[in-house]
Amino acid sequence: MKWETRVSDGKGVVRGERIEGLVGKVGFTEMAFLTLTGRLPKENERKVLDAMFVAAVEHSVAVPSVSAARIVASAGNSMNAAVAAGVLAIGEHHGGAIEKCARLFQEAKDAKSLVDSVLERKERMPGYGHKVYERDPRAVQLLEIAQKEKVAGKFVKLAKETDEHLCKRTGKVLHVNIDGAMAAVLCDLSVPWQLARAFFIIPRTVGICAHVHEEMVFERPYRRFEDADIKYVEGKK
Repeated sequence: MKWETRVSDGKGVVRGERIEGLVGKVGFTEMAFLTLTGRLPKENERKVLDAMFVAAVEHSVAVPSVSAARIVASAGNSMNAAVAAGVLAIGEHHGGAIEKCARLFQEAKDAKSLVDSVLERKERMPGYGHKVYERDPRAVQLLEIAQKEKVAGKFVKLAKETDEHLCKRTGKVLHVNIDGAMAAVLCDLSVPWQLARAFFIIPRTVGICAHVHEEMVFERPYRRFEDADIKYVEGKK
């Protein structure tokens, strides 16, 4: 079986850079960006990426990626199996909105037509609105840092204009959330939308690992629903 890869040569070269020339000279964020995109980020870009990774590391035990991982760990599975379960729980409605939002941004003509087309299809606008926050503080901070570091460009502008049009059209409080903010920043960094979800998976894996370890060390096996919380409903299949 033959393979072609542009990532590494198997002899210490990653994306055209020798590993020994990178060790001790670049941080994890820079290395991750190089491996994913093929280039090292500039210093101002690194600061924004650092902020993005920090914002996405952890949010709650209640979210699918964490609860799934802890349930799998509670059954006596290994760290890697439980973490894999958590990553597999990342989907369109949890973490995956970054990818869908980035694609919409990259294919959009302008904010108004973007919002109109999404609403005409009777779909939810990915990257906007939040179950907990009226205005997601992580999104606010990330966009402020992107502006300060001169990374914010036409896509951050588009994200903000989309926020205004969406709230106006729906009459609801649907401000840009961390997924939408990440999508906008990644687009301004020229990251293809197909790679966007990776920028959530990488930091969130750290949080998942912490939860899996906590489950293994401090909790008894295994987690299950309480019978009182389960209701059998008769009816059509």
